[in-house]
Amino acid sequence: MDWHPPATLDLAVSARETLTMASFAAIRGKEEALREAIRAGYGAELPYHAARVAGVGITFVWAGPNQWLAVAERENGRDLEAELKEQLAGIASVVDQSDGRVVVRISGPRARDVLAKGVPIDLHPRAFKPGDVAITHASHIGIILWQTDDAPTYEAALFRSYADSFAHWLFESAAEYASTR
Repeated sequence: MDWHPPATLDLAVSARETLTMASFAAIRGKEEALREAIRAGYGAELPYHAARVAGVGITFVWAGPNQWLAVAERENGRDLEAELKEQLAGIASVVDQSDGRVVVRISGPRARDVLAKGVPIDLHPRAFKPGDVAITHASHIGIILWQTDDAPTYEAALFRSYADSFAHWLFESAAEYASTR
């Protein structure tokens, strides 16, 4: 992707191109075994509801009942699909998402204002906090949105084929905050 976000003093936008991602779902009757395997392997408690949790070198994002998206840096050739298939053999189905999805990071004091122009959920700090997740849309593009900190910093996972449309909407929404540096 060749993005050129507007230069703003209060907003940073970047595509996180160095990630490995895999979605996984528990095989019927293996939900607790899956949770135990993730706890043992990554030190994380898989969320039962729309939330994001960090484990050792990995993040898990709730993507539906007994379904999650695993996200990690692709350092040293790390491949979450292969890693999770080995770790979760017989208890979960695992599908690579690294080439099919992109994660976009939106951060800074104006991030909430920009997202509010096209995301139909309440992003007020009382309603959406670090660790919260929403399966929603941004300007009619399906996304999984989560908040990572109070800066605020948000990350949106979306199908890569919609990345340019998402960027167009995002950059247009941010235009009023563009600086003239």
